[in-house]
Amino acid sequence: MKENPKRMIPERIIQEISATSNIVLFTHTHPDGDALGSLFGLANVLEALGKNVFCFLEEPVSHLYDFLPDIGKANTSLAEYRSFIAAAGENVISIALDCGDEDRLGSSKREFLQSSPFVVIDHHQSHEDFGTARWVEMTKSSTGEMVYELALALGAPISYNCAYNLYVAICTDTGSFRYEGTRPRTMQIASELLEMGVRPDEVCRHLYDNFSRERLKLMEMVLGTIRIVEADQIAFMHVSNRMLEESGASLQDVEGFIDFPRSLRSVKVAVLIKEANDGLVTVSLRAKGKCDVAEIAKLFEGGGHRNAAGFRCSGKSIEQVRLELTEVLSQALKDEN
Repeated sequence: MKENPKRMIPERIIQEISATSNIVLFTHTHPDGDALGSLFGLANVLEALGKNVFCFLEEPVSHLYDFLPDIGKANTSLAEYRSFIAAAGENVISIALDCGDEDRLGSSKREFLQSSPFVVIDHHQSHEDFGTARWVEMTKSSTGEMVYELALALGAPISYNCAYNLYVAICTDTGSFRYEGTRPRTMQIASELLEMGVRPDEVCRHLYDNFSRERLKLMEMVLGTIRIVEADQIAFMHVSNRMLEESGASLQDVEGFIDFPRSLRSVKVAVLIKEANDGLVTVSLRAKGKCDVAEIAKLFEGGGHRNAAGFRCSGKSIEQVRLELTEVLSQALKDEN
């Protein structure tokens, strides 16, 4: 039985969107497929309802997602954001999509959060409340799935472009429908999006068959860093600035690499440690089985889902992070038994 989306979504959010003409959309920094697909999908929904929409991104869209419909809606200009807010006056709301906490809004978060109402739509297990109104559904496979339900609740028409964006959002955040967050409703929504003309073979070609020579060279180097410890249950890999320079690739090209160590039969947790130019080290965690990597990430002021999480830190080397995580993950795996 299909659940009525209006029963899931706080009535206040539906009312505020319906009553407001100008809407700013945000998502998290370094956006992935779910973040971007949700952003552009909701923008399409709102414009179909006659809203003026401003889609803000802190950085340009990664070349890995430059195939997305409505990519031209992305705007990285703070000056233009401020002009949009000024012109809207009091008739404006902001919506943050796929943000587990306010820090993920980026370097201008304090300015953005001054806008009120500020609506948050998210599905992360480690979500930390912020904003003035929230719809957080941790059982949902993706924020893209939530945007689809919101579109139904608003009575908005769903165009082909919207369907395409939302299918990408759902497909990427479910690991092509492989992860445990994939529920019957997820598959039902995916089916309805396909009925609107989206072709899964085309989407997957864009997502998985678009490697550049630079990305392939980087992959060769990163796979060579794999270290498997704790009776082959934990797999580490890393990417350094030197690797990026020698391959000619960018950090954006690393997306999806963690799936390789995770695919090893004995591995319960895979870790990818990435060195960034700004002195930060970012860490991605992927698990299968009982280990809750969202709880692990929380220990390092990060977050995410039970089987997919991450965090950032500064002032530490790749090796320091690896040693700290080895200790924490080893204990977590022992506690499972």
